[in-house]
Amino acid sequence: MPYPMQLGFQDATSPIMEELMHFHDHTLMIVFLISSLVLYVLILMLTTKLTHTSTMDAQEVETVWTIMPAIILVLIALPSLRILYLMDEIFNPYLTVKAMGHQWYWSYEYTDYEDLTFDSYMIPTQDLTPGQLRLLEVDNRVVLPMELPIRMLISSEDVLHAWAVPSLGLKADAIPGRLNQMTLTSTRPGVFYGQCSEICGSNHSFMPIVLEMSTLKYFEKWSQMMQ
Repeated sequence: MPYPMQLGFQDATSPIMEELMHFHDHTLMIVFLISSLVLYVLILMLTTKLTHTSTMDAQEVETVWTIMPAIILVLIALPSLRILYLMDEIFNPYLTVKAMGHQWYWSYEYTDYEDLTFDSYMIPTQDLTPGQLRLLEVDNRVVLPMELPIRMLISSEDVLHAWAVPSLGLKADAIPGRLNQMTLTSTRPGVFYGQCSEICGSNHSFMPIVLEMSTLKYFEKWSQMMQ
């Protein structure tokens, strides 16, 4: 969960989110160095009265400021491509869950079980109990086992939605007539919150996502109770 006045990302819960945070810090450092250099040059140009008539015509200077941006782009592109391929990999998933977007709630189907489907609605503010989070709690949580690869299938039955859980580094568009997939792996137990991230109508803000990551033993007991 984010906290008040937070400036960075939520704590990473999956290997993919950890990679994304490292890439963010890597890119931000490059941007900081470039900005510092440009600011330093601007200050020098505005404060010094010394000039060099051949500086702007030097072949060496033109070579440097042509090659350096290319090197910087490569340093950004290679880690980015690596993470993109990691996000698309599906490693023999232990479980497959299909999430369908509706106006304005989510329905889930555990395709490896015969009859394990349910709808997930936001709990109205007046029905919340102490300790529950406004606009984020649902009546039926998605319970999943931790430390196991899980395949999520995302689609919609009416308009565009987006299934997103920031702490897991997950975001996929829910498009009517199309099935998107992504891999989910949690490194620790806990309850993780997300929301629809695509403007889908008047109640767009009222279709949260709640994942409860638990041990495999607890998940098996829960699945037997739900069937």
